[in-house]
Order: sequence, then structure tokens, then C-alpha cells
Amino acid sequence: MKVAALQMVSGLDVASNLATARDLLVEASMQGAELAVLPEYFCLMGRHDTDKLAVQESYGSGPIQDFLAQCARRLGLWIVGGTVPLSTGDPRRVSNTAIAYDPQGNSVARYDKIHLFRFDDGSQSYDESVVLQAGNTPQAFDLLSVDGNRYRIGMSICYDLRFPELYRSYEADLLLVPSAFTYVTGHAHWEVLLRARAVENLAYVLASAQGGSHDNGRQTWGHSMIVDPWGAVVTQKAEFEAGVVLAEINLESIRACRQKLPALKHRVIKN
Repeated sequence: MKVAALQMVSGLDVASNLATARDLLVEASMQGAELAVLPEYFCLMGRHDTDKLAVQESYGSGPIQDFLAQCARRLGLWIVGGTVPLSTGDPRRVSNTAIAYDPQGNSVARYDKIHLFRFDDGSQSYDESVVLQAGNTPQAFDLLSVDGNRYRIGMSICYDLRFPELYRSYEADLLLVPSAFTYVTGHAHWEVLLRARAVENLAYVLASAQGGSHDNGRQTWGHSMIVDPWGAVVTQKAEFEAGVVLAEINLESIRACRQKLPALKHRVIKN
């Protein structure tokens, strides 16, 4: 099965960001992808964190979700919308939510980001909890490929990458990590964390990222990539710009890795 990680440099205008996302989804489809994953905050990288509140939607209804469903249906793609700001009932906070759509445009899974990023190195600081409400439930879904194989897909978002217990719980074939890593933390930790999650779980990892200089002055690390179950980077986008990276994944590679190194069967501490 061919999968695609879509990299963006999202800005302040939702319509413009969706137009870019559509172009990337079309490109992924034309190159034969069955699954395409957009990055975190693909629809908006606002000037202020509170800008997310102005474009929030109720789950199942709204222009951003309609866009994702329509693209999935028109292109015949499985699509994971990196993150969409969904209403929580608290007027001060939204959930940062990845939504998976099947090729008929149906929402098949919703994952609310569990771990909220906080960082302060003296020159730049972030605290997602100011406007985001944390989720509390891991979420996976099954994807039946045109090759007849069924793939178990585990969902996560950005800062979740630092918490390996989430990925262990999935027992997945493919782990998704739509992200907007900062340049500083990405330069230091992005690749090593992605490769570690692949090795620990003997699974593929697909990480679609924001990558470049944004209208709000933020710089993100990019380097969207796909990692195989042995920890090798199959493909990545080194440039700081929007684009698509694709790779073939297959269950035989996963089974071969797990047969020669049955580490998942050797787990003793499971909670």
C-alpha cells in the first residue's frame, strides 16, 4: 500500500490553507497513494493561539470537516486531517483533533490530542493548554487496502511522540504523527523519536509536518518522513516548503521484522 505524508507551511487564512491542502491531496492521489495524512494545524497557523477559537467546529459539521470529507470522496482516498479545532463546551478551549476519513468521505476515527506541548527556553515559549483541552483516549482504526490486506492504524499528534506508552497500546502496523514541531525541538529530537517509535513497535511510522517560516513568525522543523519497522528512514522531505513524500508499506515487512526480533512477545511490563 502506498501512503503519503503531506508537508505544509500553513498561514493565517483558512481558505488559502485548504487550497494548498487540496493541491497536495490531488498530487498524492495522482501518485497512487491510498492514504494521505495532513500535518497538525494544516487549516490554520494563527497569529495568536486564540485564533483557533474563531474557526472551531462541532464534530461532524463545518467547512473544514466538509472539505476533508469531500476530498476523500472525490479522490477516493483515505485522508487523515492533521488537526481540526473542535468545540469542547468550554468557550476558552478547543480540542486539537485528528479525523480519519474513508474513501467514501465517512469519518471513521477521531483522536483528540492527549499530551499538550509546553516549552520555554528563555527565548521562546509555548503552552498549548491555554487554548486546548486535552483528550484522554487512544484511537486506532482499520484500513482495508486495495491489496486485500487490513492495516491497523494508530493515531497520535506531535507532542504525543514523546510518550511511547501511547504507541505500545495500539499494537499497530502503521503509526501516524501529524505534527508542527518547533525548529529547536525538531532539530534536536524529531528523527530520533520517530525512528525509536518505529523500532519499539516494529511498525511503520508516517509523520507529516509543518515545515518552514510561517506568517505568525514561527518556524517549524518539517522533515516529513516515513520510517520502516526496522527504524530506517524510507523517505523524507528535507526542504522547508510544502510538498508530498510517499512510500510503499507492506505487512510482509512488518511480519519479517517481528519474526526475526519477537520483542513484542517478550514484553513483561504491559501497563
